[in-house]
Amino acid sequence: MFSPGTNNAITDVAGVRVGQVTLRKGDKVRTGVTAILPHPGNAYRSRVPAALHVGNGFGKFIGTTQINELGELESPILLTCTLCVWKAADAMVEWMLAQPDMQEVRSLNVVVGETNDGRLNDIRARPITTAAVRTALENAKGGPVQEGSVGAGTGTTAFGWKAGIGTSSRKLPESLGGFTVGVLVQANFGGVLQVAGAPVGRELDRYAFQNAVAARENTRGLADDRGDGSIIIVIATDAPLSDRNLQRLASRGMMGLGRTGSSASNGSGDYILAFSTAESVRRQFDAARLQTTELANEQMSAVFQASVDAVEESIYNALFMATTESGNGQTVEAIPLDQVRKILREHGVEIPAP
Repeated sequence: MFSPGTNNAITDVAGVRVGQVTLRKGDKVRTGVTAILPHPGNAYRSRVPAALHVGNGFGKFIGTTQINELGELESPILLTCTLCVWKAADAMVEWMLAQPDMQEVRSLNVVVGETNDGRLNDIRARPITTAAVRTALENAKGGPVQEGSVGAGTGTTAFGWKAGIGTSSRKLPESLGGFTVGVLVQANFGGVLQVAGAPVGRELDRYAFQNAVAARENTRGLADDRGDGSIIIVIATDAPLSDRNLQRLASRGMMGLGRTGSSASNGSGDYILAFSTAESVRRQFDAARLQTTELANEQMSAVFQASVDAVEESIYNALFMATTESGNGQTVEAIPLDQVRKILREHGVEIPAP
């Protein structure tokens, strides 16, 4: 369909930067922080329109009620582990208040999402530090984004295999506006993995409800039998969209997630946050009036398609780029890529050259 951008990453949306800190300490700590900055300026003083879609709300996503109310983002986005969201939020508040032109600020709506990496990480130790958050924010950059077992994806799993951070992008042709859509995911969920329609999870004998369906012994633990887990999906675009159309765009993220085999189980936190970096929809914090120019509804379909495709690929990248990880007394294996390639070939799926 549409081609990826230069780096096939969320940073292909001009101005978007990503910073990551990976924490591996001793035998138990396997976690980290991933920061997404919407543009090079002060996110509080120059706000981007944003919207959130909740596929299933079993999670903690700080700052979302104000996003829903005002339709804008006034901070970077942090991703981390479940019991660390409050520590990460406090650290980002401290960092933002210390930025230039913030001396009179007395209210901040910082945005922090999470998934639960407690299988591989000693999550009760709440190991995220102020220094880790500060480093992720200050070292954020454009260009290629590291994927797999890094940052907030250090301890996460998906479909019973090691997963992590994944990213992708799509560039629309000039005839459709030439806009870029970029996605970054923190993947930590279950289901019945399929790749481009091929039944990879079933063929690898690792899938949700495996015990109940197959009635096999000694399989419990190979995959979450309920398909539980969570995912945070962040969609960025330079298409000039209002928060209303960003809400529509965010909802399409569930379609990309569904393509991979998730059913958004009862125990999942499935959140999609979308924002636009276009200057024509930017909102100054002290503006008395806003005059914006946005894309018409009739021009949204190509942006929707690009986002669905980029979400799907980002999840595959989170899975395929991850490496085997041991921590907290457990080991989670990386998915066997040679076997995946074989299954795809057997089902007539074309495999891109490396």
